[in-house]
Amino acid sequence: MAELLLELFSEEIPARMQAKAEADLLAAVLKGLSEAGLEPSASRSMSGPRRLTVVLDGLASRSADVEEERKGPKVGAPEQAIAGFLRGAGLDSVDQAEVRSDPKKGEFYVAIRKIEGRNTRDIVADLVPQIVRNFHWPKSMRTGPNAVSNAELRWVRPLQRILCVFDGAVVPFEVDGLTSGNETEGHRVHGRGPFSVNTAAEYETALSGNGHIMLNRDARRAKIEAEAKAVCEAAGLELVEDRGLLEEVVGLAEWPVPILGEMDPAFLSLPPEVIQLSMRTHQKYFAVRDPKTENLAPNFVVVANIDATDGGVAIAKGNRKVLSARLDDGRFFWENDKRTGLEAMAPKLSTIKFKDELGSIGDKVERVAALARELAPKVSADADLAERAARLCKADLVSEMVYEFPELQGVIGRYYAQEAGEPTAVADAIRDHYKPQGPSDAVPTDPVAIAVALADKLDTLVGFWAIDEKPTGSKDPFALRRAALGVVRIILENRVRLELGEIINGAHQEFPDRDYHYDDGAGEDYETPLPLQPLKKVLPDLLAFFADRLKQYLRDQGQRHDLIDAVFALGEDDLVLIVKRVEALAAFLDTEDGANLLAGYKRAANILRAEEKKDKRAFDGAVSSESLSEAGEQALYAAIQTSTEAAKTAIEAEDFEAAMSALATLRGPVDAFFDGPDSVMVNADDPTIRENRLNLLNMMRGSIQTVADFSKISG
Repeated sequence: MAELLLELFSEEIPARMQAKAEADLLAAVLKGLSEAGLEPSASRSMSGPRRLTVVLDGLASRSADVEEERKGPKVGAPEQAIAGFLRGAGLDSVDQAEVRSDPKKGEFYVAIRKIEGRNTRDIVADLVPQIVRNFHWPKSMRTGPNAVSNAELRWVRPLQRILCVFDGAVVPFEVDGLTSGNETEGHRVHGRGPFSVNTAAEYETALSGNGHIMLNRDARRAKIEAEAKAVCEAAGLELVEDRGLLEEVVGLAEWPVPILGEMDPAFLSLPPEVIQLSMRTHQKYFAVRDPKTENLAPNFVVVANIDATDGGVAIAKGNRKVLSARLDDGRFFWENDKRTGLEAMAPKLSTIKFKDELGSIGDKVERVAALARELAPKVSADADLAERAARLCKADLVSEMVYEFPELQGVIGRYYAQEAGEPTAVADAIRDHYKPQGPSDAVPTDPVAIAVALADKLDTLVGFWAIDEKPTGSKDPFALRRAALGVVRIILENRVRLELGEIINGAHQEFPDRDYHYDDGAGEDYETPLPLQPLKKVLPDLLAFFADRLKQYLRDQGQRHDLIDAVFALGEDDLVLIVKRVEALAAFLDTEDGANLLAGYKRAANILRAEEKKDKRAFDGAVSSESLSEAGEQALYAAIQTSTEAAKTAIEAEDFEAAMSALATLRGPVDAFFDGPDSVMVNADDPTIRENRLNLLNMMRGSIQTVADFSKISG
């Protein structure tokens, strides 16, 4: 058994592409070898700014010989069919095929072809060029050896070397003028090499030693995190954790060395988000805080790719200058925007399209403001503050700061609102109305913010449903699924009591029965047709969409989707009540009474379904108590009357556990009706008695369905 070492060495690979490319390369090599009949005993991969590496252990030196069978036509089949079979199987005559028999199909031809194994070296030599030529990058460029070639090879950045060694020797091949070899390069400053290697051990030793390369992503990540924290702690400071930036920096440095730098303390007058984004977005610096005050410190951590002889003093000084220039820009935007103010920015939203058929963002703000005012009393918010927050919530989109840092939308608007003296609830709602923006993001909790966040998301959802542009398959360019899940989370996590259908109706009414006029800000005025779908078409489909999002939310918490269907089937659209019903139903069905009642319900429903189909009518008439002659049906009738009244009373009090308990009293009479010593024959010979008993089963089904549609429940 032997080892395969493959390295693809290029100019800098974008950090965001490295991890996936590493996994894709390993998968492609394993797949290609597997299809050739080779399976390694172990495999691993590595990646960095300039290389993708794969190491496979335990490979055979040659693939095994195999026999391939191909079934052919029946003996005596037309000559044309037999000739085609022989050509496909690579046989010269029918005498070279075997004849086999089948008890049902008779005799037929079988071609047996022996395929000799190949040397692993030859398999790899054919496979790697195919992988390189067909490798998928999000973005790539035409490249070649030393980046000066007319070859058609495409790679993310110019591909410079291909190291490919099997069993201690080079696997020779060429990819558009680039020849494989056994040489690799180290760090550009500390140990460029090249280094000749014949095994993975030599490769890792050479690069991690004289080459000054940390090959393993996890090792680089651990080093950056530990040393960045250490340099901060040595200065009495604390690193601000940023997992996304850490992952990116792992792909920027082959020999990472964290260095603590300083910046002008005067920049701390800027909002901390501006400072952190300037550091993160443009310079890839980590922010630092003072653990005593929890505020940002006038420092940063830069991850160098070199061991500087002066301990990083010059690097820190140079990065301070670059950061100062960036923060000067931020300060300029901050001061300009403060002078302008959100009030003056808001009218400019009419120059920005939201969606052709839905007008400008200014039009959206008008709708959201009206809907937020309508929602305010339902969420215990001040209606004036909710409307005010809605009118300002998008204004920062035209600010200079958001133009430079789109990630600051809402966040910077809150600061501008505070500077203008807006109430705290208004300022916080401007920041929080975009939330939640992902499954790990918190939902807004202040009533004003809740009103604006719900209004914003519902306006978007109703608008896109009204123009019949809904998510299809995996495509959701306007993040409508996220918006709906956000509505679900805001309602449930704040226990907001409202009827979704009523709110959807209110949002739909905010779309005018006229065309929108879009002003592009340059004197041009465009009239946009508004082909709205009617509410009767929007409402049921959008409620079903919310039901799917609710299923997703509750499924993540361990609830069954069929129970959600069973409750939704009742037409309930108060999400808080739906969840209470689902939880009570789940607890009930986990009991013996619940499981047996479900079985009895399904038995009754199956009988009704069969008889209704046979008679082509429903058995929904009143039950005649005088016609109930047997003890089993009399007991069931009495139990249904008692349990139905008790269940209805409990449901009106929103005590769903009590409603389930009322239903549980049906379990005994239902069992006795079907299987007890006084069991009842439903399909009696007397048609009047038969119909009365079927009406009784329908009465039982209706009683149970006061809490949920049990027909939707599995099992």
